[in-house]
Amino acid sequence: MNTLDIGGRKIGPDESTFIIAEVGVNHNGDPELAHQLVDAVVATGADAAKFQTFKPERLIAPCAPKAKYQEASGESGESQLDMLRRLELSHEAFRDIHAHCREAGIRFLSTPFDEPSADFLVELGVSALKIPSGEITNLPFLSYLAEKGLPMLVSTGMASLGEVERAVETIERTGNRQIVLLHCVSNYPADPADVNLRAMLTMAAAFDYTVGFSDHTVGRHVPVAAVAIGARVVEKHITLSRDMPGPDQRMSTEPDEFTRLVDDIRSVESALGDGRKLPVAAEAETALVARKSLIAICPISTGTMIEPEMIAAMRPGNGLAPSMTDMVVGKLAVKDLQPGEIIQLNAVA
Repeated sequence: MNTLDIGGRKIGPDESTFIIAEVGVNHNGDPELAHQLVDAVVATGADAAKFQTFKPERLIAPCAPKAKYQEASGESGESQLDMLRRLELSHEAFRDIHAHCREAGIRFLSTPFDEPSADFLVELGVSALKIPSGEITNLPFLSYLAEKGLPMLVSTGMASLGEVERAVETIERTGNRQIVLLHCVSNYPADPADVNLRAMLTMAAAFDYTVGFSDHTVGRHVPVAAVAIGARVVEKHITLSRDMPGPDQRMSTEPDEFTRLVDDIRSVESALGDGRKLPVAAEAETALVARKSLIAICPISTGTMIEPEMIAAMRPGNGLAPSMTDMVVGKLAVKDLQPGEIIQLNAVA
């Protein structure tokens, strides 16, 4: 399975989870709010702040309707095109945001939705390209992006395994094999019962690429579970407040909760360990009091052949283990043993 580099951070099966705070369009088209969100992302401990870069006229036909979740949170009667015109940030705003991220020590990422936006992001110096779920069947666009030679974080919402396969083959034909496949459910918010995290493992087995999870559920438990079963990239929306207007605010995570998500993921990673079944140093004291040793339960004089009824397995565990009973029973005591005395190996011959 592949390991790749995004902004100096390695991503792969043996690396810690790359956590993306998806700002998306939660800045509501306001550059100042976008900068506040960058600062919020930095404070959470996430690895990257991700935006969305698009030219509305290149993305949406005037006849395109809004999704139901967009209707519920936007201006009544507004078209999808008009909504995205409100949410668009200029290239100059993105230059400032990119500089802010660099100065603040957070990686800047953005999703391009059209070729000019992709060209701009590459010129800006973005370290990877995030592919939205809606573009996974747009094979010419995937090929165009793959030819940039950057790592590709490919969301797979709404896609069948066959569609993912065609997308992967399209990217690979350009010679680009810097791919991370992100399992995703494109519903806002997504019902945990629909998430099917095991599909992420199916993609890992089918394509032998690093996998991750782009989350649209409410709360922290589903992305943490994704990490527990193998996600090495997690993406989740962040907002300053779910009460703000905007199409993605309600299913986004506020900064304090996002910080707890980062902490939860790091804790789960630590708990996963390296897979070797060995006692840890912290168990030594417990082993002393919880395990048992062979104990004399009656007086045993020197020269006595030790019989089974003369000994028992009792705590503590700093003598001969019960598994060593055959090394004691039938042997001669070479010293006097008192009731309750722990039997050591040098007490028998």
